[in-house]
Amino acid sequence: MNEIWQEVYGMQGELTKRRRDLHRYPESAWTEFRTASMVATELTKLGYEVHLGNEVMDEKEMMGVPSAQILQSCMDRAISEGADPALVEKMSGGKTGVMGIMHFAKPGKVVGLRFDMDSNEVVESSDSTHRPMAENFRSTHEGCMHACGHDGHVTVGLAVAKLIAEHKDEMSGTVKFFFQPAEEGVRGARAMVASGIVDDVEYFLSGHIGFNADKDNELVCMTGGFLATSKLDAHFTGVSSHAGAAPEQGKNALLAAAQAAISLHTISRHGAGASRINVGVINAGTGRNVLPDVGEIKMETRGANTDINNYMMNESKRMIAAAAAMYDVKVTTKEVGGAPACELSEDMGKEIYNIATASGQFTEVVPFISLGASEDCSYFMDRVQRNGGQATYMMYGTTLKAGHHNMAFDFNEECLPKAVGILVTLAQHFGNK
Repeated sequence: MNEIWQEVYGMQGELTKRRRDLHRYPESAWTEFRTASMVATELTKLGYEVHLGNEVMDEKEMMGVPSAQILQSCMDRAISEGADPALVEKMSGGKTGVMGIMHFAKPGKVVGLRFDMDSNEVVESSDSTHRPMAENFRSTHEGCMHACGHDGHVTVGLAVAKLIAEHKDEMSGTVKFFFQPAEEGVRGARAMVASGIVDDVEYFLSGHIGFNADKDNELVCMTGGFLATSKLDAHFTGVSSHAGAAPEQGKNALLAAAQAAISLHTISRHGAGASRINVGVINAGTGRNVLPDVGEIKMETRGANTDINNYMMNESKRMIAAAAAMYDVKVTTKEVGGAPACELSEDMGKEIYNIATASGQFTEVVPFISLGASEDCSYFMDRVQRNGGQATYMMYGTTLKAGHHNMAFDFNEECLPKAVGILVTLAQHFGNK
């Protein structure tokens, strides 16, 4: 497949155009109706067997889904921006995952490729020096922005699907494409994996633009250091009263939320490995002279492995309950996101290193780098490995104008054909094993 590299470099204009279209129309977690419609339509045109909605999502495992009103508004918006109404209807309820399957004539292995689709809830920079602003592809959805490169991931995934379809006579086995919603907040992978669609995959690949691969023309073959994580929302309900005339009649939910926020940060760290906790949001009260009857915190825990994270999460729930009891208010705690830790398949990573080095297409090929964060691709990887398969996670090198999740985030679009080329090469290699 040496000609693949020539073909991918010839696709630079096509890749840039698609990435910029996706960047203009970002969609946050569970609302990726336009993006998923585009993916399903393109995969169908390319000859893939396409599944979406209930076919690829276990609704019971969906976390942190927006309200029905928000979902309907986003569905209507997607249709107005070109999404297929019939496909959007199949994805109602936020079930925006898409899978494409192609079986090849020659027998071989089942290879899975995963790409995340959602944007961040970030207001994009309107500064004239910000390239999307200067070149007219800034987000048209105020408050949503592709500030993490997922617009690039979808672009790469569809280009890989196109080249594999065009070279299907050279492929072996089966390839499965997983386009995942709701990676931000680590919410989407669990529901896709729970549907069983990854259970026959023998070799699994995914990756990310940028992060610790911050040089142009660089490839990281294995990304480790995935921290297990849980995202929790706690809602405190007390009793309101007149703050001046009858404060003794109230039950203060604001103080309970504040007490919880402080107490959570006193949880002992775990001796067996890295552990993290953060309260990122606190909201409470209704008025200056009203004893507050409502309070809310949004927080997360992380751990070097799933056991450590479970310890942090259980301690967090205990602290939250204790704060509520201290102020005699009610509390409900809901898990709105999460991901396990995972291990890389080192033998697979070594093969990727050898193949990437031999290709001569990268200035620097890095065997391993630590992420030091969380990514719900770990659900896919863990499930494949538990079923006897191998899985790894790569990084596609690019210089960045600003860091991930920053309002001025942007990447060098020349990384796109590099990512396409290596993934097509690896899909053929592992399919042939």
